Amino acid sequence: MRRQSPAKGFTLVELLVVIAIIGILVGLLLPAVQAAREAARRMSCSNNFKQIGIALHNYHSAYRMLPAHSAGTTNRFNSGSPNPALRSPGGGGHNRNELSWLPGLTPFFEQQNVWVQISNPMDSDQDGIIDFQAMGPDPRMNLEDHSLPGNRYEPWLTNLPTLRCPSDPGSGFPAQGRTNYAACLGDSPHHMHVGAEPDNGVVPNSSWAQAEQAACRGVFVASRSTRFRDILDGLSNTIAAGEICTDLGDRDARTWPAAAASSIMAGSGNPLGPENALACQLMLDPERPQFWASGAPYVNSPAITGPDSEMARGFKWAYGRPLFTGMNTILPPNSEICMQGNRHNEGILPPSSRHPGGCHVLLADGSVTFITNSIEAGDPSAPPVRWDPWAINPAGSPSPFGLWGAMGTRASSELIEESN
Repeated sequence: MRRQSPAKGFTLVELLVVIAIIGILVGLLLPAVQAAREAARRMSCSNNFKQIGIALHNYHSAYRMLPAHSAGTTNRFNSGSPNPALRSPGGGGHNRNELSWLPGLTPFFEQQNVWVQISNPMDSDQDGIIDFQAMGPDPRMNLEDHSLPGNRYEPWLTNLPTLRCPSDPGSGFPAQGRTNYAACLGDSPHHMHVGAEPDNGVVPNSSWAQAEQAACRGVFVASRSTRFRDILDGLSNTIAAGEICTDLGDRDARTWPAAAASSIMAGSGNPLGPENALACQLMLDPERPQFWASGAPYVNSPAITGPDSEMARGFKWAYGRPLFTGMNTILPPNSEICMQGNRHNEGILPPSSRHPGGCHVLLADGSVTFITNSIEAGDPSAPPVRWDPWAINPAGSPSPFGLWGAMGTRASSELIEESN
């Protein structure tokens, strides 16, 4: 009689051991997979920025200048209202010189169709009546304005893939068209939003011009065009633009603007001041220092509705105000942003990103480099360079913000021996 052999198979212990081994391998491999995905997204972001750099050089080749920032069309006799459309109260259809550096670049990074819409008059509701003049309305228009008949201006509401970093998940309302890339406005907040051109369009006086010449030291200057020949420190040593996060409505200190109790470095050196780049730091949550404390003063709630809900980092790619499309080299990358009460004006606006450890910057020679959060950035409590009889760092002074500040200035004759 044949003896029946026992059935072959795994015992319960063996099965549990195999499951445990698989779990350990998954736990080990998952971070590697996530890191590989982030590396791919970071490379894609860098490539987008390089495309913008190439577009910048092609624009300069075509026009012998860089695209103007905070410029456009204006109605000098009625510049106090956004004048979104020709048929709106007040009429005019101009954009109040509020366009960023990006609309003019659109035909140079394969967005010719968008440029055609921008550069021509538009009948937005197809009723045979022109609603917008060429170069569009003031991008400050909120989405409520855009919802009105004859007021919807599609180019400003369009998300352009080249302007988006794949690592940034921001999308949808209350933003309009988002951007993750911002123009470098130098190492001082003074006049960074207007340069030498007052909001009312009147010819600037000598004090405004002197203030601009002293403090607006970046590759881009509000209200006027610059050229590569103006970058005396060298194209490969000077930051033309920086990466920025867009706001997610989570009180992130890098994207949601806090307003300082008083001015942002406007009184630096003034015996009645000064404020400095750390003016908003006390509002940070001590347990989560990347976020504003929930009960902090001067920080408006991200839950607010209406036009103010659109006042966040990177929310309007066509809008030339610093909060939306500008950055400066005062605090190092991924530090908090801080505004001068009015979110349209001066601010401490470091670049930022969703990449670990730092962010990309575009140098004026068209190359892209990754700057770490630990870059040498001098004294953050130092007053900025500005024009005033009482200024501690008067016109022509070296940047008080170290290597980082020096990289943001175009013609300060500062020697840069390392990149980060």
